[in-house]
Amino acid sequence: MLPYDYGADSNDVPGIVYIVDDDLDVRDSLKWLLEANDYRVEDYESGETFIAQFNENVPSVILCDLRMPGMSGADVQDHLLKRRVDAPFIFITGHGDVPQAVEAFKKGAVDFIQKPFKQQQVKELVNRMLERAREIRRRRLEMLQNRSLIEKLTPREQQVLDRIVHGRLNKQIADDLGISIKTVEAHRASIMDKTGSGTVADLMRVVLKSELFPQLSSTLAEIVSSLPGHTAETGLPHSTEAEERVLRHDRYPGSRY
Repeated sequence: MLPYDYGADSNDVPGIVYIVDDDLDVRDSLKWLLEANDYRVEDYESGETFIAQFNENVPSVILCDLRMPGMSGADVQDHLLKRRVDAPFIFITGHGDVPQAVEAFKKGAVDFIQKPFKQQQVKELVNRMLERAREIRRRRLEMLQNRSLIEKLTPREQQVLDRIVHGRLNKQIADDLGISIKTVEAHRASIMDKTGSGTVADLMRVVLKSELFPQLSSTLAEIVSSLPGHTAETGLPHSTEAEERVLRHDRYPGSRY
């Protein structure tokens, strides 16, 4: 079993385009335009009603008016930021909204459309942002699934894994933890089994995609991503020599196998 990869699943999810605007004519025109191009659309007349119905578990794009009674578009954006919602956020603006739009960009808004908007521009922008939303969802699912694998490990196994990630070899890990090399090997075998890893490269992919080890170097990440065929031939996880080859590259990027 290899690290979880949910890329295909995310592409099958159509996603939702949310329209949030107190102007009924704007909502109707945008909804008509997008539904005519086979988008799933939900529209709301206020930020409050939108937030009450928003589903953050589905890939989505948010088109939100910057100026509204009650919660403004900026207020809606702030609320979603506090919830760590990473759906692409597009502001609908008027001619006099430039300062507010600039501030929204600083907070992470991805774009804006200005009234009166051009149909082709809106379609192209929404299409790009939905693709981004699906990619965000795919990566989040991948991260959660790989984290769930690591969470299966016992505290001792997590200590061993942490040292593997830092490039420590079996003897060094044994010295660090005050246990025998055979015990380290047993923990390593259990780690490989619980994470569904057939090779050290597979294990490193689980670690990388879990995003639990931000200190893991980009050098090792690049090496791991390029090693599927070669590493599989080494007979890992029980080949210490092959393991050293992979980890040596992280410490000495210029070295050769």
